[in-house]
Amino acid sequence: MPLNGKKKPMRLIPVDSSMFHAVGPDTESHELEVVFTSGKIWRYTNVPKDLYRQLLAAESKGSFMRACIIGLYPEYNVSRRRS
Repeated sequence: MPLNGKKKPMRLIPVDSSMFHAVGPDTESHELEVVFTSGKIWRYTNVPKDLYRQLLAAESKGSFMRACIIGLYPEYNVSRRRS
């Protein structure tokens, strides 16, 4: 994390999902950022890069998130997207 305590924005990939509309990995911190359709932004920590690839390839990305990420990896809310 930078000295000012703010995380740098990561490159998000738009996805076709009714649960969330963009997702992106931070390969340095092993965090996954998810922008939900509600407008809330969450980061999940210690998410393996391979799991991120599986999420992108999943037929139902929402089902994959519920089964393989939400509740299984530490998470925190991001108050707003920094550009």
